[in-house]
Amino acid sequence: MGFPHQRMRRLRESEPLRRMVRETALASSDLIYPLFVKEGTDQREAILSMPGQFRWSIDRLITEATDAHRLGIPAVMLFGIPDHKDERGSSGYDPNGIVQRAVRALKDRVPDLFVVTDVCIDEYTSHGHCGIVQDGRILNDETLDCLRLMAKTHAEAGADMVAPSDMMDGRVAAIRDELDQGGFERVPIMSYAAKYASCLYAPFREAASSSPAFGDRCSYQMDPANAREAVREVRADVEEGADVIMVKPALPYLDIISRTRAEVDVPVAAFQVSGEYSMIKAAAQQGWLDDSKAILETLLSIKRAGADLILTYFAKDAARLLNAATS
Repeated sequence: MGFPHQRMRRLRESEPLRRMVRETALASSDLIYPLFVKEGTDQREAILSMPGQFRWSIDRLITEATDAHRLGIPAVMLFGIPDHKDERGSSGYDPNGIVQRAVRALKDRVPDLFVVTDVCIDEYTSHGHCGIVQDGRILNDETLDCLRLMAKTHAEAGADMVAPSDMMDGRVAAIRDELDQGGFERVPIMSYAAKYASCLYAPFREAASSSPAFGDRCSYQMDPANAREAVREVRADVEEGADVIMVKPALPYLDIISRTRAEVDVPVAAFQVSGEYSMIKAAAQQGWLDDSKAILETLLSIKRAGADLILTYFAKDAARLLNAATS
């Protein structure tokens, strides 16, 4: 049954047929829109390393989130930028902290929007690390107390899902226990299960002013060379009670997304991170590629690799493009 009986191009000849036999579908409902929220009012502060992205005050955040929801994006992920930082990141688990107030405002004004919160103290610590520091070392178990409190205050504020991104051992179990004891057993956890120590977080760290004051994060984030270790991390988080697991970054780790999809039955998320976003934006601004095509192609590749959910700063752009294609 070789050539000419088997002609692969037959199914590519017409656009309607290509659509009918397409194996992977990308939809606005697959997307989660990451947003930075800061103190103040009427604030829309541009992030220089992430063209088209902003730090929003809560009042402007509501408008942006409402716009995203109208485009068919079901969920947002909140990252807080506090006015106050200390050694323990205490403003991150303050019941009246910036994220907690933003959650309450969003659930009041856009109640059908699904609100996910990042649970990590790096944005709130004076040293920029994701854990408590003592004598230059990141303390794992002591950090869990901060994460438990942060997750609980987010749930109390009305967060629909919490997402620990710190990569401390045992944090999913600790947060699950805290939520269950507090009466929030119905709040799911989306764990950053395989979060690699990547250079592609640089624009985010500029946006959130969260670069480490010393050293790096290689003692807790994963070595980019390791794949089997990712499977161990994923399995451990599922066993500890994670409802959704995430791979981060996305494009350089499509193999990890695919392997994760094959290993577990829970939903898989992937984060197209700030560096991935900024590279496409920079190339498009230079006229080196078509950003509309690059957005959809990269997101489709992440979905094809096995991600059920995609966190992307391109969420609104992608939704507009997808909506236009189906209108």
